[in-house]
Amino acid sequence: MQFTDQLPHRSLTVLAQDPSVSRGGRALTDTVTVPNEALSPGPKGHRIHVIDYDSSTDTHIAPLADGLDDDPFRDVSDIDALVGNPHFHAQNVYALTSATLLRFEEGLGRRMNWGFPSGAHQIKIAPHAFREANAFYTRQDEALLFGYFPSRRKTVFTCLSHDVVVHEATHAILDGLRREYTRPSSADQAAFHEAFADIVALLSAFRMENVVRFALVRGHRRDQRIIKEESIELDALRQSALAGLAEEFGSELTGVRGDALRRSAELKEGVDYLSQPEFQEVHRRGEVLVAAVMNTFLKVWTRRLEALNPVGAGKYDLDRVIEEGVTAAAHLLRIVIRAIDYTPPIDLTFGDFASALLTADREAAPDDRKYRYRKILQDTFAGYFIRPASSNGAGPGFWHAPRKDMTYGYSGYAEMRWDREAVFRFIWENRGALELNDDAFTYVASVRPVTRMGPDNFILRETVVECVQLVDVEARELAQLGVEKPGEMPDSMPVRLQGGVTLVFDDYGRLKYDIGTNVTGGNQSGRLKSLWQNGEFSREIGSERRFARMHRERAMKYSSYWQEQW
Repeated sequence: MQFTDQLPHRSLTVLAQDPSVSRGGRALTDTVTVPNEALSPGPKGHRIHVIDYDSSTDTHIAPLADGLDDDPFRDVSDIDALVGNPHFHAQNVYALTSATLLRFEEGLGRRMNWGFPSGAHQIKIAPHAFREANAFYTRQDEALLFGYFPSRRKTVFTCLSHDVVVHEATHAILDGLRREYTRPSSADQAAFHEAFADIVALLSAFRMENVVRFALVRGHRRDQRIIKEESIELDALRQSALAGLAEEFGSELTGVRGDALRRSAELKEGVDYLSQPEFQEVHRRGEVLVAAVMNTFLKVWTRRLEALNPVGAGKYDLDRVIEEGVTAAAHLLRIVIRAIDYTPPIDLTFGDFASALLTADREAAPDDRKYRYRKILQDTFAGYFIRPASSNGAGPGFWHAPRKDMTYGYSGYAEMRWDREAVFRFIWENRGALELNDDAFTYVASVRPVTRMGPDNFILRETVVECVQLVDVEARELAQLGVEKPGEMPDSMPVRLQGGVTLVFDDYGRLKYDIGTNVTGGNQSGRLKSLWQNGEFSREIGSERRFARMHRERAMKYSSYWQEQW
């Protein structure tokens, strides 16, 4: 393909949900936007390489020789034809992963890096990696691996589920942004990776017009043009857009991707789930965060509908209702993605994420009077007992500006937008003001200049820096640092304390936010206790094994349910 005078993006056909969500044999498909790049057979592009190798049968399926230049499945609507064609499976995983990566890059305002130690530019995707009801991201193999398994009288392919593919792609992207988030250093951080991946997958689904239409008109005519007012009230949307659509999801995939949508619709505001023993388990705890975000989405959607003029008495134009739902999902997804840049690099809590959400949106969209996303978000999170970590500063819940004056005379800002050494000099000169430990090993993990587009073409330029501190001691020395040793930990065991700070600089080189955790601060005792209880000191669990194990444990919760269905 020649790219002279070509558009930078193009569209590819994907399944909007999974093969079970269809009507009369017609697939629920949609298109997603992907980079318009030169593809080799696979497809293989500059960021993604699909390799259709099945380790269970030791077989390889040859890709289409001409790649995906013309979207060979654009006009295919027969669900059996799509499920039965492995080349469509390859297109589905390539397109959904590429579209997810593109949303992150557009939201964060910069190119993304995979979190691979090798520095590889391409992630490998195996749509039929093994015969098992599982799918996971592996840092070690630099890959997304999707399984397949028999159910009743058919084979279920996890690579054909929109939610599963976007969920796993999000794991890989988040690992490149915050490497330490794979470690269970607290109940919240242990749950966050799964919850965040579910949130991105669900909001991505509701960005698709066909999904929103399907959710609203279940059981009604396809040519429906009008929707009654009572059908778009908040409680009605919970039943149609959340619980209703969740009932349509393929039961065979419940164990692979969990039941985040259905469960989030069931969790009611005003109940402190996070303090209950049941919600100390990773997946259950993550569902509380999913519930808070998805109910925020519904409230924003209904808020946007208030501006619509009814078509007749108590009736609304269905296309406009769908458009507002898609727009609300797209806006909230962008806020969720941008919030990662305002989170600490080590030891995340749900409260930290709430403050990050509020701050990220205020920076890009200072004027929130029309739809009041931030007020709705904060009120809904409070309904699930998730309160921002910061209640001071410029407003309730926002991260505050540095409390102490900084020294700016030794580091040029132009260099600090890209040079780790220049940034480190700023950190060194201000280590006291930043409350960093003078004796810890300190390094700059990343320097990321960003340019973001807000509403009304508002341009935001920032530089986001991750600084990490490490202290290596033996367990017997923890008391000298004011850190409590976990009860059964041997005195001679080597222990690594971790802390860090995210620094956000404005367009003029001034520090706007310092968000982080002191390497010998008061939260280190709880962090070590959580890591000890989760076996982080007794066995080495790399992120590649952790995701496989976590997803397998989730699958085991539903194994009896599957057996009843088979």
